[in-house]
Amino acid sequence: MNNSVVNTARLLGAGLRALLVLTLVTGVIYPLAVTGVAQALFHDKANGSEIRADGKVVGSSLIGQQRYSLDYFQPRPANGLGENSVNTQYQLILSGATNLSADNEKLVKSVEEATAKAVEDNSTAGHKVKPSQVPADAVTSSGSGLDPDISPAYADLQVHRVAERNGLAVDRVQNLVDDHTEGRTLGFIGEPRVNVLELNIALKELLSSR
Repeated sequence: MNNSVVNTARLLGAGLRALLVLTLVTGVIYPLAVTGVAQALFHDKANGSEIRADGKVVGSSLIGQQRYSLDYFQPRPANGLGENSVNTQYQLILSGATNLSADNEKLVKSVEEATAKAVEDNSTAGHKVKPSQVPADAVTSSGSGLDPDISPAYADLQVHRVAERNGLAVDRVQNLVDDHTEGRTLGFIGEPRVNVLELNIALKELLSSR
């Protein structure tokens, strides 16, 4: 066996050993270490920021759900999402905005129609909603279409409807909204917000306790 064959065999052996070591380190040890640290220090976030109710996972605090009945608080529209016949609650076949400009006729029409519907849905016998009271997040989708939160203004707009449809006092429902209104992160990042899923779970618990 000449020297070139021997050297080639040695190089192949060294390459194979390097491949096995790197596979073990980067493909097994490192992922296990990262997973272990995440589970130990950030257990909730590592598992998808799950929200539980009635002893089971009902969603994530990071992903908005659609198709609530009018007995419950409504989320932002999700006009940028594609239809999904498998998972109609989350519609996760894709996410995104409509990408229509502010003066696009289709967008303007959809906003006008959504505003009229918000006025109709949220007006009650003793409380009439005006178009000027409808906030932007009630009639437009977010950039991803998966926004789990609404503005306090949109939550407040729905209080009278939710109270009437569930036979609750308006003040009681308003207190529920106030209790679930979160301020800006660290006091200056983002805007005040209300997580719709968490609010609706609290509403359901309130109704079941009557």
